[in-house]
Amino acid sequence: MWREIQPDARFEIDVHGYRVVAYSFGSGDETIFCLNGGPGLPCDYLREAHSCLIDKGYRVVAFDQLGTGASDRPDDPSLWTIGRYVEETETVRRTLGLGKVHMLGHSWGGWLAIDYALTYPENLKTLILEDTVADMPHLISELERLRAALGPETISMMQKHEAQGTYDHPEYLAAVTILNYRHVCRLAEWPAPVRRSLDDWNMAPYATMQGPNEFLYVGNLKDWNRIPDLPRLSLPVLITTGEHDELTPACALRMKLALPNAELRVFANASHMPFYENPQDYYPALLGFLDRHKAS
Repeated sequence: MWREIQPDARFEIDVHGYRVVAYSFGSGDETIFCLNGGPGLPCDYLREAHSCLIDKGYRVVAFDQLGTGASDRPDDPSLWTIGRYVEETETVRRTLGLGKVHMLGHSWGGWLAIDYALTYPENLKTLILEDTVADMPHLISELERLRAALGPETISMMQKHEAQGTYDHPEYLAAVTILNYRHVCRLAEWPAPVRRSLDDWNMAPYATMQGPNEFLYVGNLKDWNRIPDLPRLSLPVLITTGEHDELTPACALRMKLALPNAELRVFANASHMPFYENPQDYYPALLGFLDRHKAS
């Protein structure tokens, strides 16, 4: 189960003239390389949930993606693309000499992990796709289904504000808050690392790539779809999702059916963060997969 652990090492890495900060925990021979969600979130919430895996002999590495956390925050929208983040991820892996890694991508980090795996498959032992998708148009249709549960009057109100661009109106924000507590994290009190990441959210990459909130995709990734490419990935893949996840089990199944060597776990009583919402089921599933594929 997660706990606060200080990193053993902190690195400042030059990525095309910008400073990106990475964190390393433990000294195991097997490295879990974590790509957190967002875009625009610092890595606190994901690294805190997984640094405990050093107790099982793994090294855990995470980094604040450009524009987040302790890394540089340039004001240049042209930087906020998935292709540039793939090259940033490879620069971090290569600079730190991580070799072949178990790549764990959560949410947006899963989209990044998929594109990384398609670009640099030789650098991965396994791929762990957590609470993520490979087909954005399919996800958008699923989000419409989740939103519909709020009722027609609320949906009409949300659509009015979306048409007007008044995303900060209190009634619109109230509807998004309900959706967040249903489908992002179902805990009454969100864990401190989650709050810390959210409080330091850089909305510039998020708005450019995704949109104004978790339930409206209008950014440069809205048409992203890698389902046709997934059969090229022959490495072992673990797909995880919560039964109430905003990136739904249907999205997870769509990935599994396209991957030649994937397994899927759906966690009960959890939404987008099973590692906090249902740790008693999450960690055994993750460790079981990793242990089966050590040094493979």
